[in-house]
Amino acid sequence: MGNTYCLLGGCIDQASVGVVERWGRFEHIAEPGCHFFNPLAGQWLAGVLSTRINSLDVKIETKTKDNVFVQLVCSIQYRVVKASADDAFYELQNPKEQIQAYVFDVVRALVPMMTLDALFEQKGEVAKSVLEELEKVMGAYGYSIEHILMVDILPDPSVRKAMNEINAAQRLQLASVYKGEAEKILQVKRAEAEAEAKYLGGVGVARQRQAITDGLRENILNFSDKVEGTSAKEVMDLIMITQYFDTIRDLGNSSKNTTVFLPHGPGHVRDISDQIRNGMMEAASAQVSEV
Repeated sequence: MGNTYCLLGGCIDQASVGVVERWGRFEHIAEPGCHFFNPLAGQWLAGVLSTRINSLDVKIETKTKDNVFVQLVCSIQYRVVKASADDAFYELQNPKEQIQAYVFDVVRALVPMMTLDALFEQKGEVAKSVLEELEKVMGAYGYSIEHILMVDILPDPSVRKAMNEINAAQRLQLASVYKGEAEKILQVKRAEAEAEAKYLGGVGVARQRQAITDGLRENILNFSDKVEGTSAKEVMDLIMITQYFDTIRDLGNSSKNTTVFLPHGPGHVRDISDQIRNGMMEAASAQVSEV
């Protein structure tokens, strides 16, 4: 509903106040409700003011300390103070322009002292400074500043693109560092596993050879004890011949065998045993000479 009034009376809505004059001079503030006026005595309703909260969006373009042009969107919520409605009615012809002018003045004095990053971090401080200035000025004109919000900060599109590229580059750099650390850990663990595998493989080969040696020694001793007149050398030659034929059999039974040319014959087996025995004797004599 709107406010309705005529020459003799008027009805003022809730959340509104009327300004009553007598002979062109302010007389009193009319509260919401129905009022009658005496035109013969020069009394009449000069105007009606709403006491609801109004919102004014102000766009300010300014420059930061690091020479970046930004556009700030500031939302000011204000209202008429009922007790000072006569000041609001008579003092300011256009309160929105007045508020906008003070917002421009405060923001353009404060933002150039801040970098772009600082502006994003401290936009609440900017809004607080604007609120303090407007409360001090507009309060004298019968207006109360309820809230001030910095709705948005819009840098130049080229600046926003550059900021996004810098952020993306920093994240890529951080990802490369993490990836390098992960690859380093994998290589270290792989090397440790390989070293452990080689160590265990060496231990297994050593135990295998030790078992073979113990078995040969035991076989030689048993054969010498059971067959009289045989020496350890003859028993060793017999074992080597047996192993030689076992090797030939394994090569023939293998499903992935290839063609292998070997000199074959009992004499060749004896030559192999002589070479092994001579090598062991030379190694033993070399150790004695070093001592």
